[in-house]
Amino acid sequence: MLVTIKDGRAIRVAGDPDHPFTRGFLCAKVNRYVERTYHSGRLTHPLRRIGRKGEGRFERITWNDALDEIAARLGDIARSADGPQAILPYSYSGTLGLIQGDAMDHRFFHLLGASMLDRTICSAAGGVGLRMTLGANIGADPEGMPESDLVLLWGTNTLTSNPHLWPFVRAARERGARIIAIDPLRTRTADQCDEWIPIKPGTDAALALGIMHVLFAEHLEDTDYLERYTLGAPEMRARAAEYPPERVAEITGIPAARIAALAREYGRAKAAFVRINYGLQRHGGGGMAVRTIACLPAITGHWRRAGGGVQLSSSGNFQFNRAKLFRPDLSPPVRTINMIRLGEALNTQDAGVGGPPVRALVVYNSNPAAVTPDRNEVVRGLAREDLFTVVMEHFQTDTADWADIVLPATTQLEHWDVHYSYGHHYVTLNRPSIEPVGECKPNSEIFRLIAARMGIDHPVMRDDDLELIRQALDSESDKLTGVTLETLLEKGWSRLNVPRPYLPFAEGGFPTPSGKCEFYSERLASMGLDGLATYSPPYESVTSSPELAARFPLSLISSPAHQFLNSSFVNVDALRRGAREPELMIHPDDATPRAVLNGTRVEVHNDRGRFSAVARVSDAVSEGTVWAPSVWWTKFSTDGRNANDTTSQRETDLGHGPVFYDNLVEVSPVAAQD
Repeated sequence: MLVTIKDGRAIRVAGDPDHPFTRGFLCAKVNRYVERTYHSGRLTHPLRRIGRKGEGRFERITWNDALDEIAARLGDIARSADGPQAILPYSYSGTLGLIQGDAMDHRFFHLLGASMLDRTICSAAGGVGLRMTLGANIGADPEGMPESDLVLLWGTNTLTSNPHLWPFVRAARERGARIIAIDPLRTRTADQCDEWIPIKPGTDAALALGIMHVLFAEHLEDTDYLERYTLGAPEMRARAAEYPPERVAEITGIPAARIAALAREYGRAKAAFVRINYGLQRHGGGGMAVRTIACLPAITGHWRRAGGGVQLSSSGNFQFNRAKLFRPDLSPPVRTINMIRLGEALNTQDAGVGGPPVRALVVYNSNPAAVTPDRNEVVRGLAREDLFTVVMEHFQTDTADWADIVLPATTQLEHWDVHYSYGHHYVTLNRPSIEPVGECKPNSEIFRLIAARMGIDHPVMRDDDLELIRQALDSESDKLTGVTLETLLEKGWSRLNVPRPYLPFAEGGFPTPSGKCEFYSERLASMGLDGLATYSPPYESVTSSPELAARFPLSLISSPAHQFLNSSFVNVDALRRGAREPELMIHPDDATPRAVLNGTRVEVHNDRGRFSAVARVSDAVSEGTVWAPSVWWTKFSTDGRNANDTTSQRETDLGHGPVFYDNLVEVSPVAAQD
């Protein structure tokens, strides 16, 4: 991102035209970054609560006063009988940077002896599924996609969540590739594809097995690749035999003939690129779904050629020196709390995992009062008068309303950072373009100041941000050879030391225990799980819970709206106007029997909670599925709720991830409730 400055003020942001992947354009959200940075609601000085929790009433205080109070309260808790494990950090990827998200904070909480947070809310299930199959979170190089002769955009709304990939998709199409979207929703991406294949939520692994069935039955497999570079091929063949297209059609809602045709198209392709994303792993069997799809290119040998393979994430190639940066060696043995079970952690005496109750919560780079599952339970915990809550933020979010102390943090334009990628192979330097607005400070500096005020005088807390970047890049990995702070300062970005074309598994070399693509995983078997790739139905479905499905027959997906990045950017006026208001897309065949009319208000509800939305009746969503574009701040909704009032704290099969889209609900016209 290039920033134009005038008189010390940012006036424009634009994509870097010289960047090989992003190619000079920004997404709809980041295009508004100047407006976000200078927003009238920007927090510019520390605040102390003066009203009741949740009211959002604060008074301005100095940094000295804020630091004194935080140090005193955290110090009292750390020295109490409950000890420092009663302090819980809560964060995720609000900055998407290593320095402002994963450096000084980790060091501080390790030295303090606080509880650890298992940061699972986004990609945990799929990440484990991929590692159990391929050995690492790496995959096909998107820059090879123009060589593809078939592109499957599977569970990904690319134009919203990965728009920089689209030029590569178009290049493949211009050379003859067909582009197919597999998704429960006819997204803006599906509208631009050659075909949309609607699928029932949570059934992607069954479709993958149905494709395998046809590949094996019709001898479309690459037997040489299977023999040389895979483990468990005979068992995988037998498992796939259990999933003929007719059975898979009943599970997925896709006609058997279309499943067979898709399998033949995939099997006859020479370099099919499968792009999957995190939505399809947010259900009970999500880890196994990613694992099963990831087996496909090894069956057909598509890994051999540029443009072939599967990609969930490229993050595993960015082998920074995280141990040097995070310093886990500084932490005593402490408990770990799963972030998606925050409601449970705040409302049980032992935080659900043993140890003391959570008595202090330090939130940064996240907005748990909006984004965390089972939001009612989270808010109930945040309302505890005995819970001391500190929030570092840009704006007075839903979470900040519950804080005791709010600290103003810098944005991307105001601090140093270094970034990796989920979808390409370039390390990016984040330079500060402007001085911090008001009294804002980088997260890294805030943690230095709190540590100093608490008397934590360890040398690691004195490293500045540029030194932290050097430490992150001080890696023994060949993939970071040549990537230094100096090279990043010169042009802002640097490609990893991987070849072009990057063919990670053309000749095997999988970083698994066997060195092969593991259709059968001994690691999974040793955990008491099915060692063979398989299909696990959603927790909430007709198959798994028929009585629940009889009461709540609709499957709710609540993926982010095009204008939002989860809950970020919701308060930017132009973007919020684009998203209009909380909405619910519902198929005409589901709307009619419920007397739901287009444009009328409905209530979406289950046993966990409810929220209201405006109905949009459309065949762009599969029958039996409803979609509530999210994640709305509750202060911008008419009823003070959002879709996470209905979601569950249950965990995925692998990785302890969230099941946001494993969520059965019913929909009723609001008028019928009055």
